[in-house]
Amino acid sequence: MVNKEHLQVQDQEVNETLYGVSQDTIRALEEALEEENKKQVKKLIKPLHAADVAVVIEYLSPHLRQRLIEILLPHFDPDILTHLNETVREEVVEQLGTREIAEAITGLESDDAVLLIEDLGKDQQKEILESIPMGERVILEEVLTYPEYSAARLMQREIVCVPSFWTVAETMHYMTKEKNLPDKFYDIFVVDPKHSPIGGIPLSLLLRQPAATKVADIMMVDIKRIPALMDQEEVALLFRKYGLVSAPVIDEGGRIVGMITVDDVVDVIEEEAEEDIMLLSRVTESDFFEPLLSTSYSRIRWLLISLISTLLAATVISQFQHTIEKLVALAVLMPINAAMSGNAGMQVVTVTVRALATRELGGANMSRAIWKEILVGLINGIVFGAIVGSIAAFWFADPALGIVLGGALIFNMIWAAAWGVALPILIDKMGMDPALSAGPFLTTTTDLLGFAIFLGLARFFLV
Repeated sequence: MVNKEHLQVQDQEVNETLYGVSQDTIRALEEALEEENKKQVKKLIKPLHAADVAVVIEYLSPHLRQRLIEILLPHFDPDILTHLNETVREEVVEQLGTREIAEAITGLESDDAVLLIEDLGKDQQKEILESIPMGERVILEEVLTYPEYSAARLMQREIVCVPSFWTVAETMHYMTKEKNLPDKFYDIFVVDPKHSPIGGIPLSLLLRQPAATKVADIMMVDIKRIPALMDQEEVALLFRKYGLVSAPVIDEGGRIVGMITVDDVVDVIEEEAEEDIMLLSRVTESDFFEPLLSTSYSRIRWLLISLISTLLAATVISQFQHTIEKLVALAVLMPINAAMSGNAGMQVVTVTVRALATRELGGANMSRAIWKEILVGLINGIVFGAIVGSIAAFWFADPALGIVLGGALIFNMIWAAAWGVALPILIDKMGMDPALSAGPFLTTTTDLLGFAIFLGLARFFLV
């Protein structure tokens, strides 16, 4: 028989070899850095991809991280910076200094250069931009004038554009002779005399055509043009919906100013997904790498909101103090109602936030979604109301207590379902992020209602 545990370990080792840096390599690097063995450090770093070096830098403690950067400094790969977490990147940038960062930026494509420089402070941006050659500086300064999280901030300025009257042979000749082409590209964009994109040709299609074929005869006219001011989330949805590999970015006059490629969109999708997950827990992506006091402060703010919510719930409970004294079983059972409805509501909030983010939920199906969640809440409320009510009735030998608990749970789960879908929609319409705001509001209402309804029904029917 094959040992399943052995296979899992073997698969993990293969995956680490193929797709990343192993823990053994990281430990070996830590030992070499502690011993200040520069030769061994360089030997271990040399075969690693820039993304894996970034992982190593993030894993290391601050003093070893600083030592590694000092060793890498003479031949520092600028691509490493684009893969670093924002907080760690700030540390590395500060250590590298203005001259080294300016050199790193000139070695990057425009989209990666903008990603690096936009996170710096205004003074540092100005200092670095002044150290960059004029041609590249003008491009970066122009891109930085666009709003953050817009398509223009995402695009790279290096593009391949040809006129429609060229032949395949002329296009191929241009690509072999032109020095300022992007390092990687998938489509060639066909432009009119005003430099507006009128079509596109995938490289795979171009390479299979006879040399005398006109570009106009093989170009695809149904291309998706992305306005420079479009939000990056909308860009990601466009790529996902139409299966795009690259797309031209146009300015307000319709002229092509750059292109966005699928690798940049993958980063956006990951960032947006991570952001929503983090916001649901009221933490940030950089939280893991932030200094001790900064992390504590950022979490305290949201824990204070939870404290206020808890104090409000305690105030509600205090109004039924005499009821609880007369029937002690209520103190044992009342958290069930609030906890069950709160968890059910958070399920609805998560699904709704995701549907809003992917544009699956809109005006056309909004009422249907609300009614569906209400009916789901009713069904789940009946199921769990019956289960919890039966347990309470058997536990305390009091059928009336079970009926009260079951009824309160049904009502609160219906409320949690309705409010769980309606609240993110309302918050989204107000221009705020539902992932950040919906959770605290929902749990506060379910807690307050859960205690109030259960204890209120108990006072009316049981005491």
